[in-house]
Amino acid sequence: MSTQSSPSPPAELLRSTLEAVAPGTELRGALERIARGRTGGLIVLGFDPVVESISSGGFELDVPFSATRVRELAKMDGAVVIDFERRRIVRAAVQLLPDPSIPTSESGTRHRTAERVAKQTGFPVISVSQSMNIAALYVHDIRHVLLDPEELASRASQALATLERYRARFEQVSASLTALEVEDQATAREVAAVAGRQEMVWRIGQEIADFLAELGTAGRLLRLQFDEAIAGIDQERHLLIRDYVHSLGNAPDHEVAQALTALEALPTSALIEPEKVARALNLISSPDDVDTPLSPRGYRLLAKIPGLKPHPAARIVARFGTLQEILSAPLEDMITVPGIDRMRARMIREGLSRIAETATLERFV
Repeated sequence: MSTQSSPSPPAELLRSTLEAVAPGTELRGALERIARGRTGGLIVLGFDPVVESISSGGFELDVPFSATRVRELAKMDGAVVIDFERRRIVRAAVQLLPDPSIPTSESGTRHRTAERVAKQTGFPVISVSQSMNIAALYVHDIRHVLLDPEELASRASQALATLERYRARFEQVSASLTALEVEDQATAREVAAVAGRQEMVWRIGQEIADFLAELGTAGRLLRLQFDEAIAGIDQERHLLIRDYVHSLGNAPDHEVAQALTALEALPTSALIEPEKVARALNLISSPDDVDTPLSPRGYRLLAKIPGLKPHPAARIVARFGTLQEILSAPLEDMITVPGIDRMRARMIREGLSRIAETATLERFV
């Protein structure tokens, strides 16, 4: 959940809130009781001076949080305010008066209030409709309708099948890029194709992560499938950036993050267009340059060597500069890298040779 001193980013706060309202949790139990009672309800999951400033009437409680208490308090007109970090109900029967100039797309009074309070305070707000029996969660400017666990599981299963298909396609284009890198024939087009597929897999994964957060313990088996399907994709995204974005030099973490932000800003439809992906990553200055040859630094291939940790790999890249220089480096040169002794140098040489042979064979199979 969010903290008063340092609010979480919207996506992170949404996911942590979904975990708090997952089936089987006490808060979800309260929402289900409110829905069954058809009284409706408005619940603010946070309390600070801003919430206090827009609260009118009602009464102070400061009692331990429980599903039963929330359900009974929701029977009265007004909102229930919970300090969720301390697990305390602090106010009940409160009339919330958010800034009316805050835009809202809702039509019902309760939902309009919930959306405005969420935007103004930064705390999650839950609105349970009295007539439609729907619970909607508002986090900043995000509206999320809480679904039945069976429907959630069905959607998560469908999304997992999509993720596995996209992951398989990503593995294909990634293997093709590896073969081209070994032969020093990679271009911006192939790099952009891999980056676009990575981003698709990542986005689908984020959607599934929200489903699984909302499912809670009911999604244990789906979580195992998801973890296997998404394994390593985040590391792959960072390594590709470090290898190719030429303006980054040694690619400090904050600059890698900036490049990923530019990629994340692209609409999904643009991810299958190499020219747009390459432009977003600053690989090219014009769409006509998409077939420009590019030389990787070698981070991605070095990461495929079992037992080679990131810090020694970074020192190797710093010493030789490009993948081709690493591939052609004699053993005596490799051991000049700090922390690389003769045994480890031999392991690296053999590992790179296996990767090169496998990539070349797979390209012509």
